[in-house]
Amino acid sequence: MLSPDQLAKALDVFPRVDAVHAPTAVEKMARVGAQAGLELSVKRDDCTGVALGGNKVRQLEFYIGAAQAEGADTILITGAIQSNFVRTAAAMARRAGMDCHVQLEERVPGVSDLYRTNGNVLLDHLFGATVYSFPVGEDEEAADASLAEIAAGLKAQGKRPYIIGLAASCPPLGALGYVRGAMELVAQGVAEDFDEIVVASGSASTHCGLLWGLRALGVSTPVYGICVRRAADIQAARVAGRLADMSAMIGVDLVVPAADVRLFLDEREGGYGQMSAATKAAVLSAAQLEGLLLDPVYTGKTLAGLLTLHERGMLAGRRVLFWHTGGQPALFSYADAFVG
Repeated sequence: MLSPDQLAKALDVFPRVDAVHAPTAVEKMARVGAQAGLELSVKRDDCTGVALGGNKVRQLEFYIGAAQAEGADTILITGAIQSNFVRTAAAMARRAGMDCHVQLEERVPGVSDLYRTNGNVLLDHLFGATVYSFPVGEDEEAADASLAEIAAGLKAQGKRPYIIGLAASCPPLGALGYVRGAMELVAQGVAEDFDEIVVASGSASTHCGLLWGLRALGVSTPVYGICVRRAADIQAARVAGRLADMSAMIGVDLVVPAADVRLFLDEREGGYGQMSAATKAAVLSAAQLEGLLLDPVYTGKTLAGLLTLHERGMLAGRRVLFWHTGGQPALFSYADAFVG
């Protein structure tokens, strides 16, 4: 167990830019909670400040810091067509005076022209990113290899690119942003007020950073990851590996118990980016009861999973914190599912 000062000192060795509008608020979701029979609150990381906010701002503080430390002038990143990470990377690269080259992967089948031009894609173009298409959506190593080829071409032009790789073979630098998120929650004095924290688990950087940070600080509050891309058993192996990678990278001898890696994939959910009836209902419930916007890819699925876990008696208790990771720009690419 580390003190907040000790943990802050351990993170200080990693270059970081200051971008997050922190601390983000913890608010009641009283109307949704009352409907479900929960004492429900929300951590508003949709309000982190840069380019419509979201969890990626916390992660990119460390990637942009590392890029600056290496003297890079260009950011390279890969992600789904409606990637929040890509959109936020493009914005933060511009804030740092860097170019941005983004690779958009075909992860969601049968999408409309709206999906390909609106939401995060529109913002990528507004930020002046150079956009590439990658035909494979479920091969992280191949996507990263393609980024390396683009980087080689940029180097041949005299550029100094920095690659933000997403495969599990890359160091989990972005997860440090959610170690800081855990520190923030503890500093707000509410980390132990909840029986459960529920968060999306995709690349696992947010999930792992939050879980690792809480355990490093001696906070035992359970963390449930809602799978938005992979089956729970596959995601569990990824999370466990990333947690071990974090301990090695930070230089702290911390082993997060396997029992703390808790994941759920609702059998009614489709694949990545595909909206189920439960997710649509969760998005509409948050909007119409709380005036809170969720997205169909991450936060809508997370709230839907949270409510399903509660219905099945699988949460640790009734006092639940839903960690809102943003993603609202993607809503506009799903307009045809909500209008008409």
